[in-house]
Amino acid sequence: MKNLVFILCILLSSLSLNAQEKTISGTITSSADGLPLPGASVIVKGTSRGAQTDFDGNYKINVKVGEIIVVSYVGMTSKEVTIGSSLIYNVALEAASQLDEVIVVGYGTYTRRGITGAVSITKPTLGSKLSGRVVGVSHRNGRHRNTIIRGVDSSLSNEPLYILNGKPISEDKFKSIKADKIKDIEILNAQQGSVVFGYQGTKGVVILRTKGRKNKVDLDNLNNFLNESYSKIEENDFKRTNLAALSTFSIDVDKAGYSNIRRMINNGQSVPSDAVKVEEMVNYFNYNYPQPTDEHPFSITTEVVKTPWHNDTQLVRIGLQGKTYNNDELPASNLTFLIDVSGSMGSPNKLPLLKSAFKVLVNQLREKDKVSIVVYAGAAGVVLEPTSGKHKEKILAALDNLNSGGSTAGGAGIELAYKLAEKNFKKNGNNRVILATDGDFNVGASSDSDMQSLIEEKRKSGVFLSVLGFGYGNYKDSKLETLADKGNGNHAYIDTMQEAQKVFGKEFGGTLYTIAKDVKIQVEFNPNKVQAYRLIGYENRLLADEDFIDDTKDAGELGSGHTVTALYEIIPAGVASDYLKKVSNLKYTKTGVKSNYVDELFTVKFRYKKPSEDQSIEMIHVQKDIISEASNDMNFASSVALFGMQLRNSKYFNNASLSKVIELAESGRGEDKDGYRAEFIRLVNSYQTLN
Repeated sequence: MKNLVFILCILLSSLSLNAQEKTISGTITSSADGLPLPGASVIVKGTSRGAQTDFDGNYKINVKVGEIIVVSYVGMTSKEVTIGSSLIYNVALEAASQLDEVIVVGYGTYTRRGITGAVSITKPTLGSKLSGRVVGVSHRNGRHRNTIIRGVDSSLSNEPLYILNGKPISEDKFKSIKADKIKDIEILNAQQGSVVFGYQGTKGVVILRTKGRKNKVDLDNLNNFLNESYSKIEENDFKRTNLAALSTFSIDVDKAGYSNIRRMINNGQSVPSDAVKVEEMVNYFNYNYPQPTDEHPFSITTEVVKTPWHNDTQLVRIGLQGKTYNNDELPASNLTFLIDVSGSMGSPNKLPLLKSAFKVLVNQLREKDKVSIVVYAGAAGVVLEPTSGKHKEKILAALDNLNSGGSTAGGAGIELAYKLAEKNFKKNGNNRVILATDGDFNVGASSDSDMQSLIEEKRKSGVFLSVLGFGYGNYKDSKLETLADKGNGNHAYIDTMQEAQKVFGKEFGGTLYTIAKDVKIQVEFNPNKVQAYRLIGYENRLLADEDFIDDTKDAGELGSGHTVTALYEIIPAGVASDYLKKVSNLKYTKTGVKSNYVDELFTVKFRYKKPSEDQSIEMIHVQKDIISEASNDMNFASSVALFGMQLRNSKYFNNASLSKVIELAESGRGEDKDGYRAEFIRLVNSYQTLN
């Protein structure tokens, strides 16, 4: 009997050890050239847990023995690895198709037409120092030392073309240049090199510029050249409470800003300031807000702490938690996939990734859900009539058959998709068009204002709009954001399969099912307590104060399970601040302050509509004048906001360091069961290394 008990104890102990999580790490590389793959997805099979490789192809993830990790990268064949006793798992991926990329580091004075691709700025290095520093470049040592550019055959004879300050130079001249004399380097692969330099560029091109040259690197012009577009953002300043009593804005559940920035940093690319939307970075992450317990579709949480980057200010957090519904509780869906199959979608990180992402969504569908597929290129057409989620094979086959080519009739595609969605409208159901594109509309209605008018007209039908962005080089963030905002929908940027799993897997309900529309927030700070305030982010979501009670004014939508976070930095009454300029005394107006709310810091009001109704419902929440110790969520949200301000070179981050960002994020990491906060910390570390 004792032996039996002993054996059972050993077995139970073994099972317990197998069930325990451990942290594994490794490097993901290309089998063709051994180069690291930044931004590769490492996902635990059958879950939404995952990680993404940093600039050097490194990753860390918590797993259990026996679980399987799926490693994937755009344009390469995925691999599955079963976890055993080891703590290090290095994986080399094979190309599924020839990668078509351009890695740019710097900006010279050359005329380059027809080139698209990623942009990166790196400290100048030469020869072997390019390897591992510049994405897409390796260096072979030995008797035949040469530089190899990804996308170019790596035979010994394929030395690239070298350009120094606009003039071709020999390989020996290139090797003789001292690294500290180089200001910036630009790498073009074979295809892009041939566009610029003809036959001489077919083996790739290394373009160098030395220090002291008069032409200056202009990152904003470079991104314009690469044809990415971002709406101009004028950062919110501090406002005096006695002169601007109310702060009014629309909620924002879009998360495209963070995943787009992540893509840039993982590619070693410099981040344009207008690509940084602090609110979208903060709202990419979920926070531990309580579920609503009353008749309203969301709960309200507020918190006030000392600002971690400034001793003389305080930080306010306002959080909303949308009610979470299980997938089987959601109403029947009438989904119309509107897919851009134009020539600009041919890159591996566009249409191929798009098809893989949509397959994640299709696998979530139920029998009562229906899907239609509309495509557009030179013209728009229906490739799949409404089909039940029961017939997933038919839907997946239609996706697999899509190919890219032609110009981009975006307006015609939108018209046709809405027409089909309206024809199959489900009363009390979820009626939605899901647009997937790089945003490069160039035929038909093409300007942002034309598209805005079209979408504003279509939203009257009761059909919502989700907008998914793919690719880089000609990514039109400004246009896609406009479409989502005016179409009663949301905007996400899919850069990896891990992000697709998040948007269409873990956050399926929030992405596709709206529980409250036209959600507005209005904050009134008590001037007895608050001298001035500044809303961090939301610059393109600001509303006039009178718009708050105007039910004809459009605002943001809240999906099932969505969280929304807004941060204010406030200057307490009586505190001297360099952020505030003197204002002349008023001659005709006398401002007075009520003294019967001495214990209140602010009042925040919310207005929302039910998805099928046109009249708003109002909620009110009062925050007492209480400063608390920062929660994990507050520390993490403030770290993301601080990083966003640093990327924007804000005048308000008070010279706080990247180390401060990491410190705050580490202290606020919390449970982090899906690993997104850990990924953020790795991203900041990568950015710190690059800079």
